[in-house]
Amino acid sequence: MIDYAELRELIPHAHPILLVDKVLDIAPPDRITTAKTVTGSEPCYAGIAPGAPTRAFAYPPALLMESWGQGGALLWMRHVKSQARERNGGLILAAARGMEFRRPVYPGDTLRHEVRIDQFVGDNVIMSGESYVDDELVSKVDYAIAVMRPSNELTWAS
Repeated sequence: MIDYAELRELIPHAHPILLVDKVLDIAPPDRITTAKTVTGSEPCYAGIAPGAPTRAFAYPPALLMESWGQGGALLWMRHVKSQARERNGGLILAAARGMEFRRPVYPGDTLRHEVRIDQFVGDNVIMSGESYVDDELVSKVDYAIAVMRPSNELTWAS
């Protein structure tokens, strides 16, 4: 199993963008289940005014997708960690298709992300999976491509 210290070692994310709290199950090299508890102290809620309606606290779909993708990154990096360290690689979610968001997620909900790596293609992976709160499906991804590139090749567009 992956403890929190190894989780931090495997992916380069740190607070406040590390969106995985725990690995619930892992079956390398192709399946992982992770958890993320959404709290009211998430940075995305900082600017919400007192008295805002409940819907204002819906967890942003982009963060839901990022949390799901970090689960895939953990699985992938555990599979290739020595190679990635040698290359000083960075991970990028390059494309996703067949994404569905079934219901909002709110503070107090614990997400369970199930991620499958369907295919390794060189420095790329093809993933799919779902996210649940309890046993209720909240989102799914039919197809996502993630790529590993040397960190010195990664730049921010201006």
